[in-house]
Amino acid sequence: MITIIIIAITILVSIISMDNHSLKNKLMFNAYMIHKRKEWYRFFSNGLIHADWMHLAFNMFSLYIFGGSVEQMYQDDDVFGAKGILFFILLYVGGLVMSSLYSYEKHKNDIYYNALGASGAVSAVIFAFIILAPTQKLMLLILPIPIPAYLFGLIFLGIEYYMAKRGQGNIGHDAHFWGAVFGIAFTLILKPSLLQSFIDQIVR
Repeated sequence: MITIIIIAITILVSIISMDNHSLKNKLMFNAYMIHKRKEWYRFFSNGLIHADWMHLAFNMFSLYIFGGSVEQMYQDDDVFGAKGILFFILLYVGGLVMSSLYSYEKHKNDIYYNALGASGAVSAVIFAFIILAPTQKLMLLILPIPIPAYLFGLIFLGIEYYMAKRGQGNIGHDAHFWGAVFGIAFTLILKPSLLQSFIDQIVR
């Protein structure tokens, strides 16, 4: 349910901002504005807007596929139980913030650097899923062959780390990478025993 609400709000704000450049400029991530003008809300608001329909569709489809599963798994008695909904919200919102901290530190004196989109938060959700269900089969767009989720995760992290180091293009690879790291760390910090469960599922 929370996943659907997040998707609905994000789609609505994204569509409105596509035709309202003033609103988009106020909501997008700009490290300079955060640093100099203390517009901290930009850590969160940038996840509500997207560059175009393809960007929006890809992020929201990914969130729809993984978000509902993670939301449900978080509520399992063997995971977080009744606190699962709260922790799922914190996972998503925390993913927005934590995935942008690297860019904030790197670009806080660059007024021309902007970023937008929910990719970091979506990555956090995807990697929470991988921690909880590491043997589920997933596919990479560049390799459309079903592979275990934990291998998918390793390949994804490797690609995003490499692409972030190259620093080319307008895709936020560093946000993808750090969002994924946050999804792993957040889930395991809340319940360290999930690490043993992750290992047991892989070696089973």
